[in-house]
Amino acid sequence: MAAELLQVMRTYRFACFLAPFFLVGCIATQPYPRGVATTQPVPTPNVRAPNVGQEWVYQVRNVFNQEIVDTITEKVVSVGSEVRIARSGAKAGPLPDEIQSPWGFVLQDPHWNPAQRFSKPIPIWPQQMQVGWNGFFTAQYQVPTYPDGSYYWGLGMTATQWERIKTPAGEFLVLQFHNEIPNFVSNDLFRVGNVRQEDLWFSPEIGRWVIRRSFGRYITSGVYWVNAFWEDYLEWELISWK
Repeated sequence: MAAELLQVMRTYRFACFLAPFFLVGCIATQPYPRGVATTQPVPTPNVRAPNVGQEWVYQVRNVFNQEIVDTITEKVVSVGSEVRIARSGAKAGPLPDEIQSPWGFVLQDPHWNPAQRFSKPIPIWPQQMQVGWNGFFTAQYQVPTYPDGSYYWGLGMTATQWERIKTPAGEFLVLQFHNEIPNFVSNDLFRVGNVRQEDLWFSPEIGRWVIRRSFGRYITSGVYWVNAFWEDYLEWELISWK
């Protein structure tokens, strides 16, 4: 019953965000990832520790039309007080690095555009690998290429369920969790309201998510939320790892 209610809530939330878009017309969107729900594993799996040379390769799709946007490689290049993950796209070329300090807490997050450098590290996956765990974390962030400004960031994270899910890289035991970023402040001063949401399927075995599905919306002065603008709506799917 809890799983069914969770799916209804997800569907409702997704429909509310998509409603203005579908007034324009129907398109073939990227299907929502479906895994097989499973019970809490005992003992709880440990997250793989970082080592130089670990690598994850993702195929990135536009959820709205299933178009392949890029293939992105992320590779651990240094481990110490900071864990640095170098990133590059087959189309985009070199991308900003991800920096965790310590492992599991992100200091520089390049997932959203533009990249963010936080005033203090915040969790990048649930601190406890338990269904129902949740937390809300706040920080200020700067855009590395424009370090003069500082902006508010608030992240709500909830672990929803354990699943077994398949990608081209194999089958994985994952903890699915949901992120909400309500009312953050954008470095784009023309934006007066911002929200972002994402679902992630995190594999302790590989120390990374195997699927990540993210979107954001924003408004400018004089625009109501019913007509809010879209950021990219992307799904990352793991195609190889080591």
